[in-house]
Amino acid sequence: MRSSLLLAAAPLILLAGCATAPPQVVQTADAPILSPYGRFLAGEAALNEGRSAAAAKYFDQARTLTGNDALVSERAFTAALLAGDIDRAAALAPSGDQDSESTKRLGKLTVAVKAIADGRGKDAYALLAGDQIAFPHKAAAALLAPWAAAEVGDVDNSLVRPEARGDRIVAYFGGLGQALLYERARRFDEAETDYKAALSAGARNETATVAYGAFLERRGRRADAQALYDAALAQEPSSVAVKAARARVAAGKSAPPAPTIKQGAALALLTPAAMMTSAKQTQFALAYLRLALKLDPERDEAWVMVGDLMSSGNDNVSARLAYGMVKPGSLEFAAAQSKLAWTYQNAGDKETALKLARAAAAAGQEEGRLTLADLLRADEKFAESADILSSLIKDRKTPDWRLLYARGVAYHRIGRWPEAETDLKAALVAQPDEPELLNYLGYSWIDRGEHLKEAMGMVEKAVASDPRSGAMVDSLGWAYFRLGDFKKATEKLEEAVELDAGDPEINNHLGDAYWKVGRRDEALFQWRRVLTLNPDDKIKADAEAKIASPAGPDRPVQKLAEH
Repeated sequence: MRSSLLLAAAPLILLAGCATAPPQVVQTADAPILSPYGRFLAGEAALNEGRSAAAAKYFDQARTLTGNDALVSERAFTAALLAGDIDRAAALAPSGDQDSESTKRLGKLTVAVKAIADGRGKDAYALLAGDQIAFPHKAAAALLAPWAAAEVGDVDNSLVRPEARGDRIVAYFGGLGQALLYERARRFDEAETDYKAALSAGARNETATVAYGAFLERRGRRADAQALYDAALAQEPSSVAVKAARARVAAGKSAPPAPTIKQGAALALLTPAAMMTSAKQTQFALAYLRLALKLDPERDEAWVMVGDLMSSGNDNVSARLAYGMVKPGSLEFAAAQSKLAWTYQNAGDKETALKLARAAAAAGQEEGRLTLADLLRADEKFAESADILSSLIKDRKTPDWRLLYARGVAYHRIGRWPEAETDLKAALVAQPDEPELLNYLGYSWIDRGEHLKEAMGMVEKAVASDPRSGAMVDSLGWAYFRLGDFKKATEKLEEAVELDAGDPEINNHLGDAYWKVGRRDEALFQWRRVLTLNPDDKIKADAEAKIASPAGPDRPVQKLAEH
């Protein structure tokens, strides 16, 4: 994981100007002991790889050995925060003249969150109110301040609407937080006004719907809550949170309690965490999530978000730990198990991945079933994947084109072409300009010698929509090959290889095209190259057969004019 603004760019000038020297190592009988500078570099490497706990250890050792060097201390604070050791991070929060302003502001936010967690709302509010915590952490401070005021019974300041100049997200979620705090203050009419305003704003309609519906349930207005949930599900029938709320009302179960102070403060931090994730500021996002989990360790949504960040940084161990924190029975459990399964699939452990995906699918939530269908398709278990997709399509009044497309691919791979074609055409009706659909159906028709003029136009349209896709340019090149235009096929397949040099199928196709235009040595080179690119068994066998045969590829060719 690369450094973001959080670690921006101080030069590595440490320890009496030895930045250009290699780490000094003192060898012992057991293991080498890194110098302070070596520990610092080890911490930098660990932090940039997303191994926050290891980074915290190295930086803390370097900080002790250097006597609190400013840059080392900043890194030690950062690593402790990202590792989730909020108590340690708060103790290390930078505040000196040599520390960067950005990190000092994050340090103040960390100290404030620890104060809320410890029940010291007055101390937290003193840090969060006003302009002590400015950009880029102003939004987080503004959303937290009312909850700090509420913790010490300061009703007036708890009901001040959070503001961050020009920040619509703060305005929206500040209003939703204000609604919760009005309800806490038993000012129900004002609370309902804010809930309705948040619902009409629609920035995250699901969040506002669930919050307002829970308020109505707590007020004994179950029929109103049910109507609200029904209206939301009519617009987005797959919403797990709204479906769960609707089922709760229908079953006559108790309304969910209003959030506690700490829970409300944790919820407030999820918004800036999501904002930072969208802005690709992943370390800031992770810092906010760790702070939220300090306030509410049971916040499953935050654990899933932590897992996502760790997974995106290829830290599967940390991702699995985070996904594993989500409890069975939670609304996020199926999603967490599904994502956990993919960490094993991507690491090559298909057996564990399928085991986890089957368990997630058994919970009945759509995301878990989708993940199982996707994993089965990835493992070439197409018939079982198609069966699961069929059940998902049946559950929807209006099938999602993506489900139809996925089932069409699965049917195609098991030889059920008429059903595949029906699904692909239906998906294309729903999404007529989708490049993937145009490419797949168009190429399939060309491969079968059907609807050739229409199919060629579809593939060309797909490439025009996504000209940097090696796979789509390959489809166009292979279409020319199947139509007998080997010169154009060679040109397009060379372009496809340039776009995606490591794809074994594209290289295999280019070898065939070279052979057909008389470039036999280049064809043999391409087929041999295929064998170095980890091809699947089918492509490997095809390339080996062509290398061994003096006749080269035996490919059927269609003629456009004949159709």
